[in-house]
Amino acid sequence: MSDLITPDDPRLTWQGAISLNVTGNGVVPWRLPFEELDLYQPEALQERAAMPAGVRVSFLTDSSSLKASLTVESDDPQLVDVYCDGELVVSLLADGDDDLTISGLPDGQRLIEMWLPQHGKVCLRSLEIEDGASLIPYEDDRPKWVTYGSSITHCRAAASPSMTWPAIVARDRGYNLTCLGYGGNCHLEPMLARMIRDLSADFLSMKVGINIQGSESLNVRTFKPAIIGFASIVREKHPNTPFAVISPIFSPPRETTRNSVGFSLSDMREEVTDAVELLKAQGDSNIHYVDGLKIFGPEYVDMLPDELHPDAKGYEVLARSFVDEVAKPLFI
Repeated sequence: MSDLITPDDPRLTWQGAISLNVTGNGVVPWRLPFEELDLYQPEALQERAAMPAGVRVSFLTDSSSLKASLTVESDDPQLVDVYCDGELVVSLLADGDDDLTISGLPDGQRLIEMWLPQHGKVCLRSLEIEDGASLIPYEDDRPKWVTYGSSITHCRAAASPSMTWPAIVARDRGYNLTCLGYGGNCHLEPMLARMIRDLSADFLSMKVGINIQGSESLNVRTFKPAIIGFASIVREKHPNTPFAVISPIFSPPRETTRNSVGFSLSDMREEVTDAVELLKAQGDSNIHYVDGLKIFGPEYVDMLPDELHPDAKGYEVLARSFVDEVAKPLFI
């Protein structure tokens, strides 16, 4: 016998999601406000926001086995990572409609965290625990960290959903993560700034530039003002929160070659530096510039298979660098 739990049960804690779309089939987590999607243009941004990078379903239970029924819409199979009291129990492959079974959990009440796939749209249909087992909400009192960025923060090529660089950092430092990495769609949109402004956060970070350089969506006239405006909107409700603004990591073909609007990555790093210094000069003492080359520089070029995105090992390196260059010295 088993106890069938609906995915909107209040005893389940959804972490890292901005909103939940409860349908007749189950719950779809979104990394944008689902009810206002039309205001978050373009559709490509909405598509990435439906991918639950960094989203976890957490709860306390003394059940020795679990079954999760979910649907994953992706062009290739995806992994679901299951943690018990902070330790990885199993990574399970999900493709289409799947029932994933986890057995042999330790005796006693334990914290279970299911890290959903970082790529593909996911609908959790149901959860089953042993008949008579306890199910208690997880009250997470860890510091809340919100990080914004591109595909390099979204981390499709990570080994599994708990091995993206933001996930590794969050586990290492004991942070409650909200990952706002949107592949191809980090363009400093004001609506994203408003959304981040309205989130609860103890630490903030954003890594900006690479999508803007590649898509030529901002130029020498508009890039620096966009950084200043974005950060200023966030600061309306987070005036003193530690805020790291990170310039692009290393990408060989883009370092000194300018795009059609006159930007190389080297140029952009100078602009990001200037923007942060201007904000500091206006009294923002807790905003910090971080050089992307210190996070992931030319010494790791062999971990850039497409000369842009780190591979799985590269994301682990990036996580360690972020801890050393950002989390430890700045997030106090």
